Amino acid sequence: MTEDAALARARTEFAALRDTIEGLDDASLDLLFRVARTPNAFDETREVPDALLRAAFDIARMGPTSANSQPMRIVFVRSADGKAKLEPSLSEGNRDKTMAAPVTAIIAHDTEFWRDSPRTFIRDLGSTFGDNPAASEVAAFRNGTLGAAYFLIACRALGLDCGAMSGFDNGVVDDAFFAGTSVKSNFLCNLGWGKPESIMGPRLYRYEFDEVCRYA
Repeated sequence: MTEDAALARARTEFAALRDTIEGLDDASLDLLFRVARTPNAFDETREVPDALLRAAFDIARMGPTSANSQPMRIVFVRSADGKAKLEPSLSEGNRDKTMAAPVTAIIAHDTEFWRDSPRTFIRDLGSTFGDNPAASEVAAFRNGTLGAAYFLIACRALGLDCGAMSGFDNGVVDDAFFAGTSVKSNFLCNLGWGKPESIMGPRLYRYEFDEVCRYA
């Protein structure tokens, strides 16, 4: 397919999407946001299959990032060896639940994402970021975090529960999983099917629109 044909197809598909669906129904919004919660324990008897993790990534990768940079990187930790490497980094409050979780995703970002830009973008970004590591770090962190948000929403959309957290030593994780690379860890996220009894309490206060939003 030529580039012009691909563009025409994309525009047609986009227009058709608006004619097909105007938005998600209430049940879908409940699954993603309104009723969904962050569990502190997961069903240890249910393994998270590779196919489900791949499906979540395949959805998340379609979300927009600046210059299609796609700096998010993920390590899915679930083997005994992987958990043993991860455990020394964990704070006391996060250790037991993380070691028991079916999968812990190390959400990270590649600070040298720009090296692949000739393949992922319309031009080489080396001149923009190659000699400016500070700018590269900021862009990688921002867009990697954006990609991570897409991934968590994709996981919820496919029926998984997510327990995103800080409370770990990034340096220990980076040494254990990313040594010798340009990848840096951001946060951890336990994945699986949450136990309802592990929900800590009623949902905490959320700001109203007028408290934190304004028009200019």
